[in-house]
Amino acid sequence: MTTSTTDSTAAERQSTAALIEGIATAARRAALTLATLPTDRKNAFLESLAIAIEARGEMLIAENRNDLEAGAAAGLSNALLDRLAITPERISGMAQGLREVAALPDPVGEIIEKNERPNGLRIEKVRVPIGVIGIIYESRPNVTVDCAALCFKSGNASILRGGKESFHSNRALAALITDTLQKHDLDTAAVQLVPTTDRSALNTLLSLDEHIDCIIPRGGEGLIRFVAENSRIPVIKHYKGVCCVYVDDEADAALAEKIVVNAKVQRPSVCNAAENWFVHADRAHDLLPAIGRALTDQGVELRADKRAEAFLRKANVPVKPATEEDYHEEYLDLILAVKVVDSIDDAVDAVNRYGSKHSDAIVTCNEANARKFMAEVDSATVYWNASTRFTDGYEFGLGAEIGISTDKIHARGPMGLRELTTYKFQIYGSGQIK
Repeated sequence: MTTSTTDSTAAERQSTAALIEGIATAARRAALTLATLPTDRKNAFLESLAIAIEARGEMLIAENRNDLEAGAAAGLSNALLDRLAITPERISGMAQGLREVAALPDPVGEIIEKNERPNGLRIEKVRVPIGVIGIIYESRPNVTVDCAALCFKSGNASILRGGKESFHSNRALAALITDTLQKHDLDTAAVQLVPTTDRSALNTLLSLDEHIDCIIPRGGEGLIRFVAENSRIPVIKHYKGVCCVYVDDEADAALAEKIVVNAKVQRPSVCNAAENWFVHADRAHDLLPAIGRALTDQGVELRADKRAEAFLRKANVPVKPATEEDYHEEYLDLILAVKVVDSIDDAVDAVNRYGSKHSDAIVTCNEANARKFMAEVDSATVYWNASTRFTDGYEFGLGAEIGISTDKIHARGPMGLRELTTYKFQIYGSGQIK
């Protein structure tokens, strides 16, 4: 009996491995065609997919309801259920994102640099697709559409592996993508969803370095670390979004309150929401009570160091004592860690120590302090007098993004079309030999 169970499991794994290898092989073939697909055909597909998503909105919401019910039964938090939900507004957002990507310039074929050598050779550095990109993600079904669109427009074949919590939603969206590819006489292997939540499928996917050029994980820190530690394929990643807002001693109080509250409250379940709030000691007496009260009125739980806690308790603002671990935490919820710092140098040190190199902001009227902060904070995006919530492909004018990279190699920050390309050298001669 034991042997039979073991054999059955081994056979299932072998079958899953063959399935994934077939998907990757087909994606490689499709990528070669996509690399030279004319821009007008790409844009026509994207517009047609936008129409299909709008037309099938009720079906998508119904499929998503299956995921939401299963998620609630499994005990997912309200923040995670929010990330999982498909609503009429998010359907409109997906369609709008497709149209925005279609409207963006096609990066493929762009000449990055060119020069002519003394021997007459003309050398051009030309932007080309990466090839086959594997996207591994959790929760948000709109990622299926965003990633498919960006990879397709940039000439890349994509293999999409969503989480089990959004399986019904992702499958419904992938079916619309496949139907639209067929209607436009395009290779359906250009965009493929891994049709199983079996963990062995992910392990196989991460081993196929002969077929897949790049892996981009989107999700919690545990998923991203698993991918980075087990992949034979280069990984572009961000482990988590621990974003910080520093309010300087020369900050405008009203502006500081507006930015801190927006960065934490506007949508706390996303990676560009603030998790740490640092306040200069010279302004702790007035800014901590006022902004702290504005935050708690919005339902935010404050966790503060001893100095910040004293000011907040004196003003009768609800607060809990913070631990050292709190400042490293990505809450994705209405919780904010608070600390008093003594100088701009201490603020920079705190951001570089506790932040995750994602998005960090300074609120100040002092230009020298702002420029020091922006130069010395080692993060993908830094802000002066603006909310961290703007770290987003749409807000940066990139259209939908495939993720926000906190890496420094290849891409950093919101990854749009150009970040999904590499380059090659094309050399034009007239018989030159060496």
